[in-house]
Amino acid sequence: QKVKDSMRVLLPVLLNKSHDNYDKIRAILLYIFSTNGTTQENLDKLIQNVQIESDSDMIRNWKYLDVPVLSSSNAQQCKHPRRDRSSEETFQLSRWTPVIKDVMEDAIENKLDSKDWPYCSQCPPTWNGSGAV
Repeated sequence: QKVKDSMRVLLPVLLNKSHDNYDKIRAILLYIFSTNGTTQENLDKLIQNVQIESDSDMIRNWKYLDVPVLSSSNAQQCKHPRRDRSSEETFQLSRWTPVIKDVMEDAIENKLDSKDWPYCSQCPPTWNGSGAV
């Protein structure tokens, strides 16, 4: 079931003194991942109330991995649109398909955006997509 008010569930965990700081950081990151980011003000309040100022870089550095830690007012969509894989056969233990699979398939099909991928050279126009590159 989807959690309706995740902050109400999160706060008792964060304010519990028996939990380790790393567990609290994990809980904050799960909250951020589930909401596709949070506001700067909300993140600052969480870090200050939980008293993990010294470890706050563990949360903020996720932005370097393109995780939307801070949501903006114009809420930018995912840079690379995902393919519909609902009809594909998956392994029993597979939970999701990594984004790199979509990127690699687009590279093979020569569909990568040159703005996002400036160092990926364009294939010659006579190339028909067959064979290894």
